[in-house]
Amino acid sequence: MNSNQHLIVLDLDGTLLKDDKTISPYTKQIITKARQKGHLVMIATGRPYRASAAYYQELQLDTAIVNFNGAFVHHPRDKKFGTFHHPLNLETAKTIIQTCEAFKVSNIMVEVIDDFYLHSFDEVIIKEFLAGQNPVEHGNLLQQLKDAPTSILVHPQEHHVDELRQLLKDAHAEVIDQRMWGAPWHIIEIIRAGMNKAIGIKKAADYYNIPKERIIAFGDEDNDFEMIEYAGQGVAMSNAINPLKSIANAVTSSNEEDGIGRYLEEALLLS
Repeated sequence: MNSNQHLIVLDLDGTLLKDDKTISPYTKQIITKARQKGHLVMIATGRPYRASAAYYQELQLDTAIVNFNGAFVHHPRDKKFGTFHHPLNLETAKTIIQTCEAFKVSNIMVEVIDDFYLHSFDEVIIKEFLAGQNPVEHGNLLQQLKDAPTSILVHPQEHHVDELRQLLKDAHAEVIDQRMWGAPWHIIEIIRAGMNKAIGIKKAADYYNIPKERIIAFGDEDNDFEMIEYAGQGVAMSNAINPLKSIANAVTSSNEEDGIGRYLEEALLLS
């Protein structure tokens, strides 16, 4: 393949997706052009695969995909790539669930790749968050959970957020990483320690034989740090958090203003 082939890595929410969760026609057209020129395009997201597959299909991708911020990496169309799943330890997960239950949190969702389990049935969460898909089970998570979970999402009562995060950190800092989701959710996401998007992207870059300097990655949130640092061209959206902008190689326009399309058109001479 040509020595100018780039690997283009797209975060979804706040980056590729506009605020209404659609991809703009212009950016989609530029991504298609980039692929026609031989560049590779992949998605790296905190979302599970079931909540990102529609965008993978819309862009007609044929690359690996990074889900759960790197805790699950696979290639939907190429079994040779392999499947990489790094879940939380089952006993640790159960201890965390017990801690959260003692705090009387609003809800807990446990995800095992594409299956998910809810502590309490919650129509708002199912409608907003799970696109209407129903959980495998809801009720006693400690009894239901037989497999090591990819991720635990905790929806605490707002006045408990800091206390609960500190408690989890004190008890489990070596084995878990936690991230806060932005408003309006106030959700604590817990995955296995050391997992991040850069780990998944490196697997793909090695598989496609693309050096770091020819990786262009776009992001906006704190789960994009490692990926933006790792990529030869780490690009923050103008709507990104300031700490991400400060480590990025470049800042492009916002997710509402075709930031990805504009950057790629110029960087890869696609006009």
